[in-house]
Amino acid sequence: MSTRVRLPAKPSAEALLLAATVTAFVAGGAFWVAGSDRPADGLWIAGTVIALIPSLWWVVAGLRRQNFGVDIIASLALAGTLIVGEYAAGALIGVMLATGRLLDASASRRARKDLSALIDRSPSLARRRDGAQITVIAVDDVRPGDVLSVGNGEIVPADGWLHDDAVLDESVLTGEPLPRTRARGDGVRSGAVNAGGTFELTARSVAAESTFAGIVRMAGDAAADRAPVVRIADRLAVWFVPLALGVAGISWLVSGSMTRAVAVLVVATPCPLLLAAPIAIVAGLSRASRMGVIIRDGGALESLGRAHTLMVDKTGTLTTGRPEQVAVTAAPGDDPVELLRLAASLEQLSPHVFATAIVGEANRRGLELTVPTDVQESAGRGVSGLVDGRAVEVGARSTPDGDWARAVARGSELDGAAVAWIEVDGRPSGAIAMSDPIRPDAPRTLRRLRSAGIERIVLLTGDHPATAVEIGTLLGIDEVFPDQSPADKVAHVREERAAASTVMVGDGVNDAPALAGATVGVALGARGSTASAAAADVILTTDSIEPLATAMEIARRSRRIALQSAGVGMGLSLAAMIVAAFGFLPPTAGALLQEAIDVAVILNALRALRAPQTDIKIDQSTDVLLHRFAAEHDALREKLALLTITAQRLVDLYSAHHPETTDEVAELNGLREVDDLLTTTILPHEHAEEDLLYPALAKPLGSSEATVTMSRMHAEIDRLGRRVHAHRLRADRYGRVTDDQRIDVIATLYGLHALLRLHFSQEEQTYFALASTSPADPVTGETTSP
Repeated sequence: MSTRVRLPAKPSAEALLLAATVTAFVAGGAFWVAGSDRPADGLWIAGTVIALIPSLWWVVAGLRRQNFGVDIIASLALAGTLIVGEYAAGALIGVMLATGRLLDASASRRARKDLSALIDRSPSLARRRDGAQITVIAVDDVRPGDVLSVGNGEIVPADGWLHDDAVLDESVLTGEPLPRTRARGDGVRSGAVNAGGTFELTARSVAAESTFAGIVRMAGDAAADRAPVVRIADRLAVWFVPLALGVAGISWLVSGSMTRAVAVLVVATPCPLLLAAPIAIVAGLSRASRMGVIIRDGGALESLGRAHTLMVDKTGTLTTGRPEQVAVTAAPGDDPVELLRLAASLEQLSPHVFATAIVGEANRRGLELTVPTDVQESAGRGVSGLVDGRAVEVGARSTPDGDWARAVARGSELDGAAVAWIEVDGRPSGAIAMSDPIRPDAPRTLRRLRSAGIERIVLLTGDHPATAVEIGTLLGIDEVFPDQSPADKVAHVREERAAASTVMVGDGVNDAPALAGATVGVALGARGSTASAAAADVILTTDSIEPLATAMEIARRSRRIALQSAGVGMGLSLAAMIVAAFGFLPPTAGALLQEAIDVAVILNALRALRAPQTDIKIDQSTDVLLHRFAAEHDALREKLALLTITAQRLVDLYSAHHPETTDEVAELNGLREVDDLLTTTILPHEHAEEDLLYPALAKPLGSSEATVTMSRMHAEIDRLGRRVHAHRLRADRYGRVTDDQRIDVIATLYGLHALLRLHFSQEEQTYFALASTSPADPVTGETTSP
């Protein structure tokens, strides 16, 4: 086994400059203490000249860029000390300049470390499988539909869909340090590292259009431009330089002492102070990248930090953008699991968004899908074909006859869900209801954004008014604009931008013009379009909008630190100039004072590299509980539909005009099924949350009072559950649902369904959003699949 030898790093120009100036100053001081004035002066002169030469170069370079900066004062101060014989002061100014330059360079290198890591991780090769043959190809040759093989430790070369379960290290993309398990059928992004066994994926785009490629392009441009706050500092220099020269000149004329003028110039040398502003901005860029946010440049960071209006798209931004299965309902005599398997097998070849949701659900359940034949797809109707010799159709159509179908249609209308009807061998056999739910992290993110300074939130969506208003009401959005075309979105963005600095968030192609028109455009790069990512100033690399709130907090903090550093430095320099002008601060003492001020303010700017304080910290055991109950919510959500389906059947099976047609057996069986669901699954879940999760949340939330409202809802759910059980016992005693209890059973089931949905939503938005991306086992520390 070979041993890698780490060679010492080559010293930077800034480090060499500091070493030379410090050596000259210290050696001169040693000779001066020993009483050898001439060698001491010679060394101090050498140190001053060593600093003066690059200082003059910086002045010339700045003037070429039309940047009239304070480097001019530094050069005049160095030259002045040589003229008046204040050689020790000149050497100390040289140390000051070299120290500031080294701090600036070191901070910039540290701040860009995470950004350059993205570029270093860019994959260059891929292994493509064609039948039994595997060929190594350039990543640029990957095409959609290619089957790619990724071995342990290899970088995923392109975005795609997994053929197998995989364990991925996505730390470079998301900032999440722990590997994450992805299931077969899940999407995977280029740039992730295979932390498990070999797996295969089907590429869904060429490498140049992948998520990671877009992020790399942004990373290459990040911090390339100077931030507006830095240009503000340069504009300050326009009046600061003449002021400093004026004070120095007046001091010289009034006192007749050139030494005083040089002392003024010495303390008016705040070049490192002005470097503190870009240090804070670039540090903010680095901090944001670690949190899964790529910001194009310092200007975008500064604008994000002073924004007051947020404009946001709905689909894929505030909602998941992916229809999720709400319930599989089977006609009497059919098996819902088998219906899902048949529908998913047929939908494998369809690009429709509903097909993706159906196939994904079947994969999550581990159903064995088969390859369909004679597949035909018609726009607006759906897909048909043969699966295992059976004729299957899945799609939108008029509601079939039957009580079960009418119950599904009514429920989906109330819930705002879309329905895909399933026909097998020409007979209506079932339905799959799907909806686009609000992201669990959306409410908490909007609250954090308001806390970070956002004063107005506007929803722009192409969705129907009823759905848009419902989302806006649930999330507390200030104004909602539905039925918006891309042109409409751009018009609203321009109108808002004229009134205040505006952030626009979106993920689709239709959002790209609006993103480009906003003060700051933010795209969800994890699965958003290439067009929106290209138009954006900020890309969120995770499939979540919560990092936007973190990015805004970082931006505001970085901007505040930058302005604080520049302002305090300039103020202290002005005060020292006045003291020096009256002769109370000789050049050498002034240089020492200025050195201390410069270093202190630059170190203050480096605070932007530290993570901002978070308000809630969740320990590992509580995090595991949050993931456990979130997973139980996912499993229970589909089953909740049984409550409304049973209530509707109680309505449909009883006719006021023909009570003799009531199917008493069906009514009683339905009530028993609901009661079994409540007593064996739902109520134990609620009791476990009350006994395990809520006590664990008391500490991070500050006290047990934070969960009192939710505990009250648990009590109400338990009360309604016991009410249903009492009805079931009475119905069992009489052998049917009696007429005097029918209305109360129906009302109780509908009320319980609404209460459970509300309770689930509140817990997910308030508590489950605090969970990490991927939980770890509290004993072993190993990650588990969320």
